[in-house]
This record gives sequence, C-alpha cells and structure tokens, in this order.
Amino acid sequence: MSRSIAAPQPLLRSLLQTRPRAQQQQCQRLLSTHPSSHTPRRPTPSQRSAAFPPSAPAKPKQHVLEQRRYKAKTVEEAKSRYRTGPFSWKAGLLFVLTSAGLVWYFEHEKKRMQRKRVAEATKGVGRPKVGGEFELVDQDGKTFSSRDLRGRYSLVYFGFTHCPDICPEELDKMARMFDLVEAQSPDALTPVFVTCDPARDDPQILKAYLAEFHPRFVGLTGSYEQIRDVCKSYRVYFSTPRDVKPGQDYLVDHSIYFYLMDPEGDFVEALGRQHSPEQAARVILDHMKDWKGSWKQ
Repeated sequence: MSRSIAAPQPLLRSLLQTRPRAQQQQCQRLLSTHPSSHTPRRPTPSQRSAAFPPSAPAKPKQHVLEQRRYKAKTVEEAKSRYRTGPFSWKAGLLFVLTSAGLVWYFEHEKKRMQRKRVAEATKGVGRPKVGGEFELVDQDGKTFSSRDLRGRYSLVYFGFTHCPDICPEELDKMARMFDLVEAQSPDALTPVFVTCDPARDDPQILKAYLAEFHPRFVGLTGSYEQIRDVCKSYRVYFSTPRDVKPGQDYLVDHSIYFYLMDPEGDFVEALGRQHSPEQAARVILDHMKDWKGSWKQ
C-alpha cells in the first residue's frame, strides 16, 4: 500500500519549484497595478503608434435624397387627401386649360391652311385666272382701272340697277359686310359694284342707285364690250336679251357671287349666298390677317 500511494520524487520536486515562481509573478503583477511615486517615462514613438494606431481619413458626408411625405395635420385633411388621390383641382384645371389651348391652336392652324389653299388655288399653273386688268368709268364719270384697287382688298359684285329682288338683297348684305370689316380694319377694303347692263346703267343712275345702300360703294360701267371683257375675266355669267327696243324693260341673268381680291389684284375667294354677313366678314378679316404683303397708305 505505502508503495503504491507514494508519489514519485521527481514529480514532487517539479511542483515545489514551479509554485513559488507563479506566486512571484502574481505578486509582481499586483505591484505593477499600484501607482508609483516615481515620474512615469515618456512612451517612445513606436509605443505611441502601437497604442494609438493612425485613424482612417474621414469620409465625406454623402447627401442622401429622402422622399418628403405629406403629413396631414388633422384626420379630416388626411381623409380629404386620400379621396382626391395624387391629383388636385389645380392639376385638373391646368390639364383642361392646356387641352383647350392645344385644340384652339390646331383648329386655328387648320383654318389658316385651308384659307391659304383657297387663296393659292387660282395661282397654280394650268388653272384659270379669275380677275385681270380693266378700265371702266365710275359713278362720277371718272376713269377707274384695276390699278386703283391695288394696295387694298376689294370685294367685287356684278349686277344691274333694274334687278327686282336679288341685287338689292345682296347689296344690303355687302353694305353690312363692309361695315363689319371697316370696324376692325379701317380703309382696308374697297366695295365695287360692276353693272352687267351698261345700256341702262350710266354713271348718274349708278350714283343714285348705290347711294341708297352705302356711300362708300364704287360703281363701274362702260361700253358693252368693256363689260363683256370684265365679266369674262372674272368668270361671271351674264346674258342680255337680243333685239331689245329702246325703253323696253328686261331682266339680265348673272352670277351671284362676291369676288374677294387681294391687294395685288389676285383672286382670293368667292363668297356666295350661303355666307351670312357676319360669316363673310370673318372670312375677309381672316384673309387680311394672313396677308404678308404691303398695304396702300
């Protein structure tokens, strides 16, 4: 028994030798934790760098875009915004105004292009020309030519003073058209009445007849050949009965159109009985706005 319990001698000796060293190291560690009365030594640069490693350079601040959300102040305001959704009455009003402006612009451009096509329809190659040079006599007995119409728009109507119903109606309409145009564009239109019955319509009769409709009307007459040539150049149909005896009453068939001519004497558009005075005046004023040439001073 004593032999088996007894520890080997070398093992006991090693334990006795290592224990005092451990106690000694522990005592030294405890002593190093107490403050010393001596002045502490300054750390070396290597020690400072080891104790305080250099910090990484500061990264620039990045501005993060944040979405601002609407915060309702009251429950009623939140419910109202939820009902309207992302659209408001201002957005709806802006949409309606923008749509109306675009519709008006395209309609305006469409009508302008239509007027331009109508005005240039008779100026193309191979198309019959409406209008031309002429020289007649006005209601004052003075010579009046197509050159006197240059620089202004002119509205030319063909008729005769003995017309029972159509000519008086159309001349009343012409007077109304002229007044409407004159109110917005003064001294830009010359109304002209050319007789188709020169045998009975001399300057004195024209002057008395036209004074009943408008004082600004210009009446033109001439010989039968002159009137025939003018009607032919304007593509106006008229017929006078043959073998008419002096003093005999008769009627003259003729076209019923107002011929609108531009300041250069070119045909623009024919206005018929389907146009009211207001509609015809608007057509004339629109053509005047489109005119890019010079005006007579």
